[in-house]
Amino acid sequence: MKPEKWSDPSNKLFPHQVGFTAPPMDFDAAPTDFLRISPETVGVHGRLLHAPGYGHQLSQRQDNFSLLEEFVHCMSNSGADVVGQVGSNWVHCTGTTPADIRAYCDRISDTYETPFHMAGMCLVEGLRELNAEKIAINVVYYWPDWRDGIVGFLKQAGFDVVYSGNFVDQGFYETQQEVNDHTWIFPGDLASRSMNYVAEQAPDADAVVVIGMPNWRRADGLPQRTVSLARDLEAEIGKPIVSSDFALYWRIMKTLGIAPVGSQGQLLSRLQTGE
Repeated sequence: MKPEKWSDPSNKLFPHQVGFTAPPMDFDAAPTDFLRISPETVGVHGRLLHAPGYGHQLSQRQDNFSLLEEFVHCMSNSGADVVGQVGSNWVHCTGTTPADIRAYCDRISDTYETPFHMAGMCLVEGLRELNAEKIAINVVYYWPDWRDGIVGFLKQAGFDVVYSGNFVDQGFYETQQEVNDHTWIFPGDLASRSMNYVAEQAPDADAVVVIGMPNWRRADGLPQRTVSLARDLEAEIGKPIVSSDFALYWRIMKTLGIAPVGSQGQLLSRLQTGE
């Protein structure tokens, strides 16, 4: 149960308090990105999962899945109004289906009286919000087992996957190791090139999905995630984009009843127009 003191708004630092966690061994941009597009009534607190020796293997996520509940418990005790989990592969790493994850998130939310959203499930919810049925998936840097797992999860959710491929499948890198060596940060022009490639493979797709949270290095060297590029990329390919980063932000903001600031892509913009 959440401590009683948090039911009194005067005890909170911010009217809207958001907690984030991310896979171990990564300094994650989600809290910073979310805060940049939020009204000033929002405060963000981050907490990494502690898993010594973590190497981004699906089996390691399965072994540490219980840490997600510990994270929500800690955030609830600290007065978070909603919590978000970064890392799309966690929804399928234990063999769970979308129905399983929906039930899991509901149970955790009820137990700790704090809404809990997982990035992989937010992809499903964001696509449904846009009434997308046929989807093309830009699997970006994902390893083959990551790719196959999340594609299977989205198929289980009822989507018609008309194309899926990572950077190696798309021909931008020769090996997965070459992709891994970029440590999630890629040339800025690859965002446009890969998105257009995926859209060309699936002209009938209702939306393009960007799995994971790739960083695209802009001209001055600063990495940006897809949330910063969504509006321009959507204009290029003529389709809505649902990406792991801003699907999570959209779901958190929807829970809080707030809207983002600034110019956003189609999914986040729906919060600004009240749709």
